[in-house]
Amino acid sequence: MEALTPFYEVNEALVAMGAEKLNLCMQCGMCAGSCPWRIVDGPFNIRKLIRMAQLGVEGYESDDILYGCTTCNTCVLKCPRGVTIIDVVKAMRGMMAEAGTIPGVLKTATGSVHSNGNPWSEPREKRTTWMEGLDVPVFDENTEYLLFVCCTSAYDPRGQKVAQAMVKVLSAAGVSFGVLGEEESCCAESVRKIGDEELFMNMAQKNIKLYQGKGVKKIITTSPHCYYTYTQEYPEFGGEFEVVHYTQLLAELIEKGTVKLSKTLDKKVTYHDPCYLGRHSEVYDEPRALINAATGDNLVEMKRSRDKSLCCGAGGGRLWMETPPEWRFSDLRIHEAIETGATILATACPYCISMLEDSRKTVNKEDEIEIKDISELIAEAL
Repeated sequence: MEALTPFYEVNEALVAMGAEKLNLCMQCGMCAGSCPWRIVDGPFNIRKLIRMAQLGVEGYESDDILYGCTTCNTCVLKCPRGVTIIDVVKAMRGMMAEAGTIPGVLKTATGSVHSNGNPWSEPREKRTTWMEGLDVPVFDENTEYLLFVCCTSAYDPRGQKVAQAMVKVLSAAGVSFGVLGEEESCCAESVRKIGDEELFMNMAQKNIKLYQGKGVKKIITTSPHCYYTYTQEYPEFGGEFEVVHYTQLLAELIEKGTVKLSKTLDKKVTYHDPCYLGRHSEVYDEPRALINAATGDNLVEMKRSRDKSLCCGAGGGRLWMETPPEWRFSDLRIHEAIETGATILATACPYCISMLEDSRKTVNKEDEIEIKDISELIAEAL
């Protein structure tokens, strides 16, 4: 019987993205054992997916298998051999994208990024709807920071409240910031995770050209996904900017006394670490410092926190995919938050906000716990 050609030798993209380390995989199972899918007993199994990649066999193409991975980075941190598992997944998805066979709902999202500059299938001119009633500065050559409001915060009604809170806090602090409004486009972070590398490259280069042309040197992001993309991926294409996630900037401003809080929120708050702020970018302390500043050290931790935080389930493009209730990590997260005795579950990511808000309704806990972005807590305590 003729030996199978290893999958990673067939796909040049795999090798280019570092997945040549596949031959280091010894099938120890640490990846699958740490994956959040094991908690909900879903169909996705990263160990089996890697094995398929090693052997070059088919069977990985279904929505819930190849597109089950949320790119939460837990498996990468657990792998004893340093296999860049997320890169393997992205490259396998890349083959599907090249063949035009990605799931239909993801085709809709990427198609909207291409035509509208956002994955929400909304017209570009609605990107500024969240600013109605606010005095939001326009970025010019005299502005220090570009405030990049991610697509979710720009178009999703719940996410818009996060962007509005950010404007309130930055204005109160006297920060020099501005937005580009309708000229802005998606950073395309989900596009790359979905596997459409060509579209990601085009969007990245377009955005970099726009920012450089406007004189942007510093960027504040509302989303950890945008933060990761600007800091870790845009430099590949010459996009060198000084980028901060808003929690980093606000924590610094409060420590310096630039932002002064006039009241303490008398509420117990627990914090959900977003995957792309925590495991991917190692930002753990600043969000907690902000919560404690707003509540008078009334932060309580869940059992799964920091690098062991439970993924909300929205990364890797899954924000736009339907997940059955019994497979939703965010449902479990609501229960874990309530167990702490907290009345507010805070986070610092628009994707997490969306998933947790949906789950709060799904598990009928709307009267027991609120979902808040940290920026909203700080705005309330001003």
